[in-house]
Amino acid sequence: MAETKPDIAGKRLSVADYAVNFSDIHPPFDAHEALVESDRCYFCHDAPCMQACPTSIDIPMFIRQIQTGHPKSAAKTIFDQNIFGGMCARVCPTETLCEEVCVRQEAEGKPVKIGLLQRYATDVFMADGAQPFARAASTGKKVAVVGGGPAGLSCAHRLALHGHEVTVFEARPKAGGLNEFGIAAYKSTDGFAQKEVDFVLGIGGITLMTGQSLGNGLSLAGLQQDYDAIFLAIGLQGVNALGAAGDDAPGVEDAVDYIAELRQASDLSSLPVGRRVVVIGGGMTAVDAAVQSKLLGAEDVTILYRRGPEQMKASRYEQELAQTRGVRIKHWVAPKQVLVRDGKAVGLQCEYMREAGGRLSGTGETFEISADMIFKAIGQSFVDVTGGRLELEAGRIKVDSLRRTSVAGIWAGGDCVAGGQDLTVASVDDGRRAAESINQFLKA
Repeated sequence: MAETKPDIAGKRLSVADYAVNFSDIHPPFDAHEALVESDRCYFCHDAPCMQACPTSIDIPMFIRQIQTGHPKSAAKTIFDQNIFGGMCARVCPTETLCEEVCVRQEAEGKPVKIGLLQRYATDVFMADGAQPFARAASTGKKVAVVGGGPAGLSCAHRLALHGHEVTVFEARPKAGGLNEFGIAAYKSTDGFAQKEVDFVLGIGGITLMTGQSLGNGLSLAGLQQDYDAIFLAIGLQGVNALGAAGDDAPGVEDAVDYIAELRQASDLSSLPVGRRVVVIGGGMTAVDAAVQSKLLGAEDVTILYRRGPEQMKASRYEQELAQTRGVRIKHWVAPKQVLVRDGKAVGLQCEYMREAGGRLSGTGETFEISADMIFKAIGQSFVDVTGGRLELEAGRIKVDSLRRTSVAGIWAGGDCVAGGQDLTVASVDDGRRAAESINQFLKA
């Protein structure tokens, strides 16, 4: 937890302010709103929205089912491809996926609100506590899934559906991965992440073992002896270096850890936040850390990014969200040195950047910015906890289109694999694809 000092403290706002600031950023549709919005769909034959969805959900079909008054059938259509359809409806960057290619967007600049329609259908279904699928008869085969995030649980669910017995090993005290620990609190309210975990596990045939990970109670060799197949969904455990002098000074924190702490806080007012916060990075984590710092009561929040807005991994929508919440974004800026006083970071010396011929370089012009808290949100890196047994590519586990690794009987997916999109929906797709491949392997 951040050190509490006069400029870094909790209880900056009233109880009512915290409740409003961290309420649902996208209020869900009611039944009438869903019917009206579903009527805007053209139900395109070639469905560009479906092609843009990493999990290939039949979007025209589920919207038609909503339109005809069958939201639970719509949910089943969604869950058939994406068992995490509820969370993906909340956190997917639909503005750069399905909604970006919607014909309504092309024609009038206002796409069908696919994400909100998906949330409506899945919420209606999950409210009843029912299961959309029934398990097949037990096959007697056992599969180990290492990692209880979206990729791991998606794989476990599909394997359980096929009748296999699955054990999920999760390093943290509870499952959910980034859905539980890594996204902004205002995107997943009312404990939805854990409700969805319970929903996924509700199919049966899945045993969850927490506090265990590769190198901490588990080894690949041991798992290979005890299980018929293995799926690795171990994510990214390392944090990229800031590359600025003094970046290990007290007051420089990892944004991922801070967001996890915030997500698990039972009382947001107790979470320390600085008056002047600087976030370094250009992705979703940077935006989430910056916006939530502002919502916690920080007076001045700035995101520093070394390139221009078009190169930021955070979508244009997310950038605008930050700015409308009072966050300042400074582009073409890179940190050179952490300014330290009395043993604590008090700011940054930064350099303006430029790009020429595709190469980034400093201009030599510098400035200083004060900060009580500095967050690193410059990406995570893969730490090879497999003992070097799997072939790597671009610093992550190498897999084929079926998510098979270089070792027979071991699959991998999610953020730990090469070529991943670092999106919840893409991780869910990895898990489902791997499960189908594992199922065929076990049936052979």
